[in-house]
Amino acid sequence: MSLAVVILAAGKGTRMRSSLPKVLHPLAGRPMLEHVLDAARALSPQRICVVHGHGGEQVRERLDGNDIHWVEQAEQLGTGHAVGQALPVIEESRVLVLYGDVPLTRPETLKAFVELVDENRIALMTLEMDDPSGYGRIVRDADGKVQRNVEQKDATAEELAIREINTGILALPRSLLAEALPRLSSANAQGEYYLTDVIAMAAEAGMTIETARPDHEWEVDGINDRVQLARLERIWQRHQAETLMRQGVTLLDPARVDIRGTLECASDVTLDVNVILEGQVRIDSGVRIGPNTLLRNVRIGANTRVEANSVLEDAVVGEDCVVGPFARLRPGTELAESARVGNFVETKNTYVGPGSKLNHLTYAGDTRIGRDVNVGAGTITCNYDGVNKSATELEDGVFIGSNSSLVAPVHVGKGATVGAGSVITRDVAAGELGVARGRQRNISGWKRPENKD
Repeated sequence: MSLAVVILAAGKGTRMRSSLPKVLHPLAGRPMLEHVLDAARALSPQRICVVHGHGGEQVRERLDGNDIHWVEQAEQLGTGHAVGQALPVIEESRVLVLYGDVPLTRPETLKAFVELVDENRIALMTLEMDDPSGYGRIVRDADGKVQRNVEQKDATAEELAIREINTGILALPRSLLAEALPRLSSANAQGEYYLTDVIAMAAEAGMTIETARPDHEWEVDGINDRVQLARLERIWQRHQAETLMRQGVTLLDPARVDIRGTLECASDVTLDVNVILEGQVRIDSGVRIGPNTLLRNVRIGANTRVEANSVLEDAVVGEDCVVGPFARLRPGTELAESARVGNFVETKNTYVGPGSKLNHLTYAGDTRIGRDVNVGAGTITCNYDGVNKSATELEDGVFIGSNSSLVAPVHVGKGATVGAGSVITRDVAAGELGVARGRQRNISGWKRPENKD
């Protein structure tokens, strides 16, 4: 049977107290609605509809995709009204209803859930809670069959004692929606058209009503304010940390690692405390990441060490490298195997060849560095003239003395040496010594100035 997924994302999110639409607030570095979209896509549905309202243009601009049908709910008149806005564009036989502020439902949970549905069966995601306050209750008959859902504000004292709650996640045949939605009434405590009233209509029609429960309660937790957002953030980070440890990754403190994107991590990797991983990150086996390190969109080869307090962004690091401490690899940096980039070194748009070293207090921008090059402390490439950027090339075996400035465009040939303290403005040929500094003078009898006060 074909499947359409409808994601309700039109709420104002007043309790977030923010100009940013609620569904765009980030969880694990990505808008919460993006998590829901990813889960929906994992089901390979024929159609995904997002019902938007408050801040709809912002939501569309941030998350638009070729596979999304956007539907506007101009007035927020309840969940039944919201699904009704999407129904005209849905042709599929089954419909799964999800929520843009319930971001952590796992795809495997949803896959099993939608399989419960056919033309004569609907499925509800329910949960047993010690304290069900605030949730709709599932009312069953004497035989345990679901009869209806009752919202808390409409419930009797007896119904309020029920501990089985409705999470809101619902899967049902389109034919039932087409028949039931026009019959919904807003004659209730909230004056809204409840989608959950469809449950009672299905029971009256003699349909089978299946219920399923997630493996983890947090899979169906919704977010209404920043306190709930922070709580789910920590739950999700702990879940990711435990998943990594079961895959053979060592986390020196699982509570102090944040994954804010997609991480591919081989076994025997060690992550120290306060490591943040953003975007697309791949780490090969045997890598050690030091404390207080940020990795954003990077690939790191096997057995490399990234020492403390380093920042790597849009960079590729080869095998057996050493980076840091206090290093910054900016976008476009690539380190070949066994390269070293050390204390307070910054690179951008730079290739560092095998075995080459930039160990101390160095800046390399728009630079290509060959094999076994040594760049001394305090060296900078002067790659920007205020308008244009120019390139520097250091061939294999070059030695750059400390405190040198290489004024691009400049080329230093294979095996050449640049004397310490030089300002190099012209090419240095292979094997040559380049020295560009003022001649030293020693003045005899010179006296230091004296204080005249």
